[in-house]
Amino acid sequence: MSSRPNVLFITLDQFRGDALSCADHFIVQTPNLDELAQSGVRFSRHYTQSTPCAPGRAGLYTGMYQMNHRVVANGTPLDNRFDNVARLAQRSGYQGKLFGYTDQSIDPRMTISPDDPRLQTYEEILPGFEWQLNLTGPHQPWVDFLTSHGYDTSLGHMHMLDTEHERPVEHSVSSFTTNRLIDYLSSTDANEPWFIHASYLRPHPPYSAPGHFAHMYDPADVGLPTTPAEDRHSFHDLLLKIEMTAAPVEESEIRHLRSQYFGMISAVDEQMGRLWQTLRDLNQWANTIIIVTADHGEQLGDHGLVQKVAWFEESHHIPMIIRDPSRPHAHGNVVTEFTESVDLLPTLAQIWEQSIPLQCDGHSLIPFLSGDEPTTWREGASWEFDWRYALIPYVQNQWPWDERLNESHLAVHRTVDTAYVQFGDGSSLCFDIAADPTWRTQVTDPQRILHMAQRMLVWRSRHADRTHTGLLVENGGIGQWPPGVSWRQSEQGEKL
Repeated sequence: MSSRPNVLFITLDQFRGDALSCADHFIVQTPNLDELAQSGVRFSRHYTQSTPCAPGRAGLYTGMYQMNHRVVANGTPLDNRFDNVARLAQRSGYQGKLFGYTDQSIDPRMTISPDDPRLQTYEEILPGFEWQLNLTGPHQPWVDFLTSHGYDTSLGHMHMLDTEHERPVEHSVSSFTTNRLIDYLSSTDANEPWFIHASYLRPHPPYSAPGHFAHMYDPADVGLPTTPAEDRHSFHDLLLKIEMTAAPVEESEIRHLRSQYFGMISAVDEQMGRLWQTLRDLNQWANTIIIVTADHGEQLGDHGLVQKVAWFEESHHIPMIIRDPSRPHAHGNVVTEFTESVDLLPTLAQIWEQSIPLQCDGHSLIPFLSGDEPTTWREGASWEFDWRYALIPYVQNQWPWDERLNESHLAVHRTVDTAYVQFGDGSSLCFDIAADPTWRTQVTDPQRILHMAQRMLVWRSRHADRTHTGLLVENGGIGQWPPGVSWRQSEQGEKL
């Protein structure tokens, strides 16, 4: 067995952080994720930095806040100059294998014409990964699998996802992904360490749990969501009018939606159990670091909304569980400090004994995994949401005079007791979440609001791009050299 660890990096798409059964909030049963939490470390206040999928994943993969990586929508190109988890893995001697998708659009400067097929979809692969199972676009491998089992797939993959409740679990997209992953694991050389990114679609909509999981939760038992506040921001009112983001108004419909979402979580949890058992069967459980997280959350009817939008906690609070078998002293711990998606890349850099890239806005979680406390740590979490994509077709030839794109944006900074939301048009909100954790009670004290606005300003100022800011061009270069520099001077004066 290799002395270097295997790394299994799992993302569960659109998974709310409070939907784990060990989070003691919902009624969802997640015994296999609970087991992982008991044999690892669970981060209970963990947040994504942006939504929807591509922006959230850009932060997860690069360790950067949206204000720096600038992936603001599904389809915004990811700048090719940025480092990422797959490139970091390559420098560490691993070739990252991808099962699923990464939703990162190619930098157009890497193409030669508008006819380049990589410019036709935002579901491109993160640079550095190799496909092992491509489940982008039409989910063709899964659809072909269903066709081979006699199903009529002529209506396409979205219809097949929407009707998963009509088929057994064994034919679900999650089970199919796991089967392919298990086949791959079973064929690997135990002496060759691997880095695998398993990107599961579920519990992402459409809301349809497979097989018996569709009936696992009685709609009468799933509870009702938080209703919208009476005094709402105009952007909230707009979201309540859009079909894609407005929750069903009929109680029976929202109960059904929630029961299916919970069923999808339990269904994908079952697949996690299959993976844990496979690693044990292959004698790789003791040499595999497992990371389970999500790209973003799900409103699930709260505040009258579904999907992942706006400033709300439900869209941004996500799970994070890390099991490092080489650090058993912290196993079973629950970290209540604020942690963020941008912390993953620095953590992997330390695990792989690499320098943390200067671009990173996050911090390594290794102290928590070791059972220690960092000397300093953040006292809140921050995230952003951008909706300029809806306006781009209408203002594409009016830059820089039309400011609507730059105004269609918000940023959030939350502490234990207060959440501040700043909109690009100058408006703002401030919620007293100590008095009302549902984010519906506004702070009225001007000094408290000012304090939160100042905290956000400091957060933004401290995380401006630092690529060259720690380097002085004198005496051959003094300070922090950015990654990728091909010429350095050694202490002996030799060119490196």
